[in-house]
Amino acid sequence: MLIKYNNLLLQLIIYITKQIIMKHLKSILVAALVLLVTGVTNAQDKNNPWAIEVGVNAIDTFPTGLRDGQSDKDFQNGTLFSEYFNVKDHYNILPSVSRVAVGYYLGDGFTMGAVGTVNKVERLGTLEIESINYYGLDGEIKYSFRELDAPLAWVDPFIGIGGGYTWLGDARFGTANGIAGVKFWMSESLAVNFQSTYKHSFEDYGAKHFQHSVGVLFKFGGKDTDSDGVYDHEDACPEVAGLAQFNGCPDTDLDGVEDREDTCPNTPGLAEFAGCPDTDGDGVADPQDACPTVAGLASMNGCPDADGDGVTDAEDACATQAGDKANKGCPWPDTDNDGVLDKDDECPAVVGTVANKGCPEVPQLTMEIMKELNDMSKTILFDIGASTVHTDSYDTLQNMKDIMSTYSDASFVITGYTDNTGSDTKNQTLSEERAMAVKSYLESLGLTAGRLSSEGASTSNPAASNNTRAGRKQNRRVEISSKE
Repeated sequence: MLIKYNNLLLQLIIYITKQIIMKHLKSILVAALVLLVTGVTNAQDKNNPWAIEVGVNAIDTFPTGLRDGQSDKDFQNGTLFSEYFNVKDHYNILPSVSRVAVGYYLGDGFTMGAVGTVNKVERLGTLEIESINYYGLDGEIKYSFRELDAPLAWVDPFIGIGGGYTWLGDARFGTANGIAGVKFWMSESLAVNFQSTYKHSFEDYGAKHFQHSVGVLFKFGGKDTDSDGVYDHEDACPEVAGLAQFNGCPDTDLDGVEDREDTCPNTPGLAEFAGCPDTDGDGVADPQDACPTVAGLASMNGCPDADGDGVTDAEDACATQAGDKANKGCPWPDTDNDGVLDKDDECPAVVGTVANKGCPEVPQLTMEIMKELNDMSKTILFDIGASTVHTDSYDTLQNMKDIMSTYSDASFVITGYTDNTGSDTKNQTLSEERAMAVKSYLESLGLTAGRLSSEGASTSNPAASNNTRAGRKQNRRVEISSKE
């Protein structure tokens, strides 16, 4: 009876669609032919994979940005997404059915489809023109976020990509499409679809534009895949024959726990253990029991722990002596006898201090040392427009590396500078490159990379006047500071 109803409903949908197409035959003939061949767009789920949509569309070229090579005499557009909702001034809307789509569900929230649209364009950006015909044929792949089990199941946002071909007056061009929208489900099978598509033309004569649409979508095609008497849209296990009392899911071991909730579907068990047995009776179900034939502790996954140190007897190298799990159940040694156990000692073979985590104390960086480093760094100069480190700076950099290595707990920031030659953008980039060049060279000498960072400060904080050649030379430099 249900199958007969679906066939009648399908015939009715085909009839209505046919009337719409015949009414606008001259405009959408090509689109209708493509849809009949491909048969894909806005499907929603695997139980009702087919969908058909009828609606209207609007064309808007304004919020797409100025075209390449466009002059002031041409029509003007806004910046991307500017006046996006300015329907009155920029939208081109045909007040009749102007969008037809058919769809099929691919799985995992993905749909694939084709769309045919028609319109009349009278506005191109800010330019009023004589009405020209618009036809579009597009293929789409969409992803529905409804698959993520959103709290509002009737709200169905989606994104997608696609491509197609557009006829705009005498112009014909292909487009690459970006898609976003949302469907609002009025019932299990009926939704209102709001969609916005950005169509990018790579041809100079093509018009980049947005196409907005609203339509009514109906999904259908429910079936009983596993022939268990429970239709797929009601069957929790549509591909496996099951029982009606379990919503179409099986109970293979007949323990009263359906297979999809039964952790042990082929072995009779207890409901309290999700259908699994507890062979040793220790309160831990066999699948979670690492020692299923020996009674143990729930905290130890069903295994015994004789010394109570949190390490199972099977893994405890000192089963009769409480120890540390990280040391295979044995007490930690203090190899260097510095009062810091090896597990906490960052230098277990070297006598250190408790305050320094078992390592020897290291010297602390002082302001005097930082001044010495910074004085050295100011002698590392660069050619105009260059970021290459001179060979005569190598000895200085080696001395800087040696000092930095002594203060192993300290981190440093290398700041690059330029003279005032060139643009601000170029100088910023050049200052960053100079700082990075010094950083890379110090790291090549063996200094730990994580201790150094670099930044560019362009022409700020000049060391000398930029009005002289000598002053500009001094300004093409780097400086060193400690990182807090």
